[in-house]
Amino acid sequence: MGTSTQSRAAVLLSGGMDSCVCAALATRDHDVAALHVSYGQRTESRERDSFQQICSRLGIQERLIVRNEALTLIGGSALTDEQIEVPESLALGGEIPVTYVPFRNAHFLAVAVSWAEVLGASKIYIGAVEQDSSGYPDCRPAYYEAFNEVIEAGTKAGGIEIVTPLIAMRKSEIVRLGVEVGAPFDLTWSCYSREDRACGVCDSCVLRLRAFREAGAADPLPYVVAPQMV
Repeated sequence: MGTSTQSRAAVLLSGGMDSCVCAALATRDHDVAALHVSYGQRTESRERDSFQQICSRLGIQERLIVRNEALTLIGGSALTDEQIEVPESLALGGEIPVTYVPFRNAHFLAVAVSWAEVLGASKIYIGAVEQDSSGYPDCRPAYYEAFNEVIEAGTKAGGIEIVTPLIAMRKSEIVRLGVEVGAPFDLTWSCYSREDRACGVCDSCVLRLRAFREAGAADPLPYVVAPQMV
């Protein structure tokens, strides 16, 4: 938990494993305020619950939950459009999958920057990952470099920086780091399609299961498809 002598930071916390590790890292060095954006995704309720529980476990008191209706209305993603099925992960690293939500992180970051200005926060943490990912274009380093320039040009005082501490890490490295810093993986949720037990076959589940296996750690989440079968 942060103290009054620490600098302020805002953390985008989806409730997934990457954002959870990111939040745990931020709380070591900053007085943290956590932001969660619901956007009509299939597992919206479960992710919001994870957000609240992770914040409580990490001692983050200041929280903001925002609902973005635009991404639901725009659609075009299996996460926000019930007419598009969430695919099983058959071949990672190919074309950008239908689970990509068009320009989603720009919406999240816009809210985070606005809140950071009000909070007086100088850092915005986001758990974006380029390695071992589904290949979303708004998770690339160049994207965040460009967004930092937008922030500097478009805010009243400037001096706000997006921090992406995990972006160049392998997923297994993120798991190891999370274990080291005490990230509460048992409270996280990664599945794209279910809220009771993780499906075990979507991109997000497969990437997570692979990461825990390669890290030599036990994934605490319950799965419909047993981890050893993936």
